[in-house]
Amino acid sequence: MSELKALCADEKIELVIFDEELSPAQQRNLEKEIERKTLDRTQLILDIFARRARTREGRLQVELAQLDYLLPRLAGRGVLLSRLGGGIGTRGPGETKLETDRRRIRQRIQSVRREIEHVRRERLTRREARARRDAPVVALVGYTNAGKSTLFNALTRGGAAVSDQLFMTLDPLVRKVRLGPGRELMLVDTVGFVRKLPHPLVAAFRATLEEVVEADLLLHVVDASSEGTPEREAAVDAVLDEIGAGERPSLLVLNKADRADPERLRTMVEARAGSVPVSALTGEGLDGLLERVASRLELAPRRVTLRFAASDRQGIARVYSAGRVLSHEEEDGQVTLEAELPERALPRYRESLT
Repeated sequence: MSELKALCADEKIELVIFDEELSPAQQRNLEKEIERKTLDRTQLILDIFARRARTREGRLQVELAQLDYLLPRLAGRGVLLSRLGGGIGTRGPGETKLETDRRRIRQRIQSVRREIEHVRRERLTRREARARRDAPVVALVGYTNAGKSTLFNALTRGGAAVSDQLFMTLDPLVRKVRLGPGRELMLVDTVGFVRKLPHPLVAAFRATLEEVVEADLLLHVVDASSEGTPEREAAVDAVLDEIGAGERPSLLVLNKADRADPERLRTMVEARAGSVPVSALTGEGLDGLLERVASRLELAPRRVTLRFAASDRQGIARVYSAGRVLSHEEEDGQVTLEAELPERALPRYRESLT
């Protein structure tokens, strides 16, 4: 510890960051020993999240994580939190909130949790509406900065923010991807994961991460040009297990193929059976990726003949919205439709198939 203190003095270091989570007592003792402000991994990530949050939902989730993190440190220090104001690692829900007593902070935590629960119910309503449209949901997951948002934009022609900075996506974006008449899916871009993702963040972002848990298919996006790929894959798998999505059907996408060493990329593809190399930036491999996704989701079109009572306008309209109608004939109070429907939709029309 004396060596660290001397190094800080020699290099004029004012802030020391630890790549581990520190307990309140550890952080207090370290600051006393080295006479410098300290920051642990959790607080650093919380600070980055606070700077990236744009929507009301994102800010609520970050605030909840910050308050849960700070509450035990209030008790440990017994000092006004105004000393934490300003600088990296200290951006929070507001200085006036942090200077209140523990009781008022707990009240705020309960209030934020109620608001997040309201957001969760709204998101559930939207998911149910998507399910009624028979459109499967595909969620992009992966280590932060793996290129998920670039891939999202390439597949949806959307406008998600793209940057080399960490955690640019905190709020899930949902857009439609059309694969052909009656063949569409909903694509979700989600927050990037990191190794040892702090538990308070997993808990706070549970409403957002439910999009991953409920998805029909996960696209695990990996930066094929980066070193340490196995460790990052393992980190993502660990988070998926923690949120209850470890058993969801998934497809491994080796992104940034244009930047990867060709021999290394070939080795990665061979070692990961079923993986798909793509470049979201150049468009390389995206058509093949969509074909694989369509196959996994049973979206391949099947030509079928269906018969309905002419009075069943709702059933007939559903066929028109679910696929491509090739012919429509009406005779003796019966309507016969020749149509192309996605394979996954056929069980819904079992009684009408001829």
